[in-house]
Amino acid sequence: MRKRGPARLDGEGLWEYALRLLAGRAHSAGELREKLRRRAERLADVEATLARLKESGYLDDRKFAESYAVSRLENQRMGKARVLADLRQRRVAPALAERSVRKVYEDVNEEELIEDFLRRKYRLAPREGLFQEDKDLAAAYRRLARAGFASGNIVRVLKKFARNPELLDAFEPPEEGPEEEA
Repeated sequence: MRKRGPARLDGEGLWEYALRLLAGRAHSAGELREKLRRRAERLADVEATLARLKESGYLDDRKFAESYAVSRLENQRMGKARVLADLRQRRVAPALAERSVRKVYEDVNEEELIEDFLRRKYRLAPREGLFQEDKDLAAAYRRLARAGFASGNIVRVLKKFARNPELLDAFEPPEEGPEEEA
């Protein structure tokens, strides 16, 4: 017996499916387009549904990108690069993603954000004994890089916590320009 995929939807079915998806969580237009394409009887219905959602105010990539960036900053305290990568993965246009992240992070001191991140992630360890082993320092560097923080800022903050801060001198990159920060 052959396994059947999900039922194909007409224009009205796509509309209802899109509303159910948006009721569950916010989506970018690109994400929603992909999901609707998988279920559409006709591809023309996908663009018509997306246009109707935009006209109705249910779909706005600018609002989505800004609220996503605010959420990642306030709730998870992530760095700009991570938020930007996540928005791109969610199929937000690169220029819009960059503008949104730049706007949300414009008054954020990244070094303070990194210190806050370290305090939360290592809250049970005493500050003096935080990075006694070189491998712990390297692991913290990798964790902060994955969280989207700039290398130069990571090194400056880790030097404050490290037992052997001179080990970080080899990691210190040249000064980062504005393009590399975002």
